[in-house]
Amino acid sequence: MHTNLEEKFSKFTEYWHPYIIGELNDNFVKIAKVKGDLVWHKHEHEDELFVVLSGTLMMDFRDGRTIATKPGEILIVPKNTEHRPWTNDEEVKLMLVEPKATKHTGELVVEQTVTNLEWI
Repeated sequence: MHTNLEEKFSKFTEYWHPYIIGELNDNFVKIAKVKGDLVWHKHEHEDELFVVLSGTLMMDFRDGRTIATKPGEILIVPKNTEHRPWTNDEEVKLMLVEPKATKHTGELVVEQTVTNLEWI
């Protein structure tokens, strides 16, 4: 399968709304544009892989750490780790690789939560 990421990113404008662009074994490959912040949440049974394509993704952890992930870098959030992604008011483009069962904001459902994942 061959995919042009910029073409896929041009098809949507929403922030914090992941879109599926592929499948890899039992995982979805997703892309998202993010800006501002998302809620604290965790995924009890799934690790998450964030690949930053543009901008800087900030990630807070409950132990007080904040990690900045820049273009060309990855961040893996282990399962059952409470985290809060955010940006410094810049648009950040991400690719995510997550098990198909991963819920957007874990068991927490808020206004930003996407419950119906779409292919783009």
